[in-house]
Amino acid sequence: MDSTPNIGVQLYNYVTGHTEELLELTMQHIAMVLCGLGLALVVGIPLGIISAKYKKWGAFILQAANVIQVFPSLALLAILMIVFGLGFYTVVIGLFLYSLLPIIRNTYVGLTQVDRSVTDAGVGMGMSAVQLLWRVQMPLSVPFLLAGLRVAAVIAIGVATMAPLIGGDGLGREIYAGINLRNPVRIYAGAIPAALLAIMADMALGRLQKKRNTVSGV
Repeated sequence: MDSTPNIGVQLYNYVTGHTEELLELTMQHIAMVLCGLGLALVVGIPLGIISAKYKKWGAFILQAANVIQVFPSLALLAILMIVFGLGFYTVVIGLFLYSLLPIIRNTYVGLTQVDRSVTDAGVGMGMSAVQLLWRVQMPLSVPFLLAGLRVAAVIAIGVATMAPLIGGDGLGREIYAGINLRNPVRIYAGAIPAALLAIMADMALGRLQKKRNTVSGV
C-alpha cells in the first residue's frame, strides 16, 4: 500500500514549515502590485481626462494603451529587462504598463457618461472648467474608475507571478521553483496564495464599486 501522503497533506506540511518565507513572498508580491497600480493611477487618470476632453489625443492615447495591453506579457518583460535590467523596479514598470489601459479607458468612459444636464448646471453656477472637473465630473466617474482599478488589480497580480523571470521576487518564486524541481507542492504553495490575492482584490474593489454606484445613482 502506498504510504506517500496525498498532495493536500504535503501542501499543509510545506506551508506550515515555510510560513514566514511564504508570508514574505506574499508581501513582496503585494508591494510590487501596489507600486504598479499606484503609478498607473497617477499617470492613467490624467491621460483618461485628456482623452475625454480632447478627442484626437484620446484616440491616440487609447490606441497606444491597447497596443501595450495586447503585447505578450513575457515578451514585454523581456524587453523591459534589456532596457532597465533585472529587479524590483523593472517588474513595477511592467505592472504599471499592463495596468494603464483599464485605468485610462474607464476614466475616459466615466467622464463621457456624465449627464450633460449636470455639467450644464455646474456651468450655470459659475464653475470654472477645473472646478467642474474635480467637483462634479470626477466624483460621478468614480464608479467607472473603480471598475478599471478592479480589472487592473487582477491583471497585475497575475502578471506579477512572472517577476522571477526578470529578477523579481514574490509568489512567482515558489511557482517557478516548483516547475524547475517538478514539485507540485511548491507550485500550489505559490499559485494558491496568488489566486486568493486576486479573488480578494476583486471582491473588495467590487464591494467598494457597488457602494459608489449606489451613492452616485449609477
